[in-house]
Amino acid sequence: MTTATGNVFDQPAPKIVALGGGHGLHAMLSALGRLDARITAVVTVADDGGSSGRLRREVPGVVPPGDLRMALAALAAPGPEAQLWAETFQHRFAGEGALTGHPVGNIVLVGLTQVMGDTVAALDAMGAVLGARGRVLPMSCQPLDLIAEVEGLDDDSAAVRRIRGQVAVASTPGRVRTVTLDPPEAPGCPEAVAAIEDADLVILGPGSWFTSVLPHLMLPDIADALISTRAHRLVVLNLAPQPGETEGFSPEQHLDVLSAHAPDFRIDTVLADLESVALPGRLRAASKRIGARMDLADIAIPGTERHDPVALAGAVELVLMRMMLANGGTAPLEQSRDEEAVSADE
Repeated sequence: MTTATGNVFDQPAPKIVALGGGHGLHAMLSALGRLDARITAVVTVADDGGSSGRLRREVPGVVPPGDLRMALAALAAPGPEAQLWAETFQHRFAGEGALTGHPVGNIVLVGLTQVMGDTVAALDAMGAVLGARGRVLPMSCQPLDLIAEVEGLDDDSAAVRRIRGQVAVASTPGRVRTVTLDPPEAPGCPEAVAAIEDADLVILGPGSWFTSVLPHLMLPDIADALISTRAHRLVVLNLAPQPGETEGFSPEQHLDVLSAHAPDFRIDTVLADLESVALPGRLRAASKRIGARMDLADIAIPGTERHDPVALAGAVELVLMRMMLANGGTAPLEQSRDEEAVSADE
């Protein structure tokens, strides 16, 4: 395998599937694009806000294109032509009128889907224009709605109300308890299911926990593939709780919620930012309870709540190297400073 730091193993590039949506998935794909890997992004399709929400209302049956567009832009080739197209696809129409606020790529993707009659074919065609360093797929080829059970919205703090829609769930002032999808038995995208089943490494997170990460485990076909795949399963935690979704959550509570929603989903490695974990012993214990290893690394841009693509790529690379060694590799694996910090905490 040729990694970002050189030729380490004489093996084919690993097959990595990253699942999520929005800015979290964009950050992960920006990191993975720096590695020599065969990348597939599997993207949530429950967005009902902004441009995607408008297009869902105006074009019945369309898969919301916003998160798919962002994933494609993150994987665009580094050359000037591909980057020009990526910048254009991300550009939002200004001025007044029907197009105001729509990103160019959303309109193009909806148009391509209508011309080609197939969402996956349209994404592949758009990826070719961008020279994408991987494939972008929807979790389902039909739009889905997110439904959450939320408490703390009434005088009775224990009363539970059902909130419908990704935007409403993401912005609720209450505490989200569970999320489900409608329709609950929607088929998963066959190409996405096949990619997960054939992967070497699958990655969940970072991203909005209830609206971008957990929905993958609520779709039966995708969940079954994630549970049955022989791939190594990596969960990447967020840098901070998200207002409206996980406000007040500790890092270990994110794992508890994930396990409660999908008790059969096995996690092999939990990756978190070193500075974002106040009590590493608690996170280590929570990881151990679910059979996972905890990795701590400096993966944030200092002074921000944004992931550093270079540092995140390095942290994922360490996981890949460990996987290769477990499968019979012979190259030495140096313990990072962050792993030493974890060992000292133990």
